[in-house]
Amino acid sequence: MSLFRKIFGSPNNDSNEDKNMETSPFLPEKQVPADELFTHNFRKNGGKFLYCDNLTEVHDQFLNILEENDWFECEALCFEPKLSSLLEENKLSYDNPKNPRFLLAGCENLIADEGSILFSSNQIKQRKPNELPDNMVIFATTSQILNSKSDGLREIKRKYDREYPTNITTIKYFEKAKEEDFLHYGSVAKNLYLLLLEDL
Repeated sequence: MSLFRKIFGSPNNDSNEDKNMETSPFLPEKQVPADELFTHNFRKNGGKFLYCDNLTEVHDQFLNILEENDWFECEALCFEPKLSSLLEENKLSYDNPKNPRFLLAGCENLIADEGSILFSSNQIKQRKPNELPDNMVIFATTSQILNSKSDGLREIKRKYDREYPTNITTIKYFEKAKEEDFLHYGSVAKNLYLLLLEDL
């Protein structure tokens, strides 16, 4: 390559050099934004993802979930008063349910690198994942997406200062594994819908 081409470049060679630079193993890996990474991993784990621009869409999507599963006139489990209006407006019983069809809850954070949802006693009290209904509808916001579980635990520590919640756990698998392997051992698969509200 001549000196002039190195200095001024040529239209034909620029595109080839750009291609080579993009695939070079010596360049740092491009960071995938946390929201894209979470969406990809969450869907790969079998979760159902419903993106909402505003609260009206949240209410509409919740109604669609009820219709899809025929969950009208059934009992639901909900420990968070701020979410009870969704149940009340659809005439769903949630006071001391004996046989709840689904759990309606918020979460602490959404964990991007594994596509999981981080809960604490604020959302699920002292219940273990296997003690919760098989169906779950989770409400979260885009600002709750964090890169890793350790980021989630740091956020809990920062958010609650002294009165830390207990029973901190994640749910990662949202459909039964076709073939059980050691990665799924001890995990409980849930049929999970995520209502994700844009708040950034």
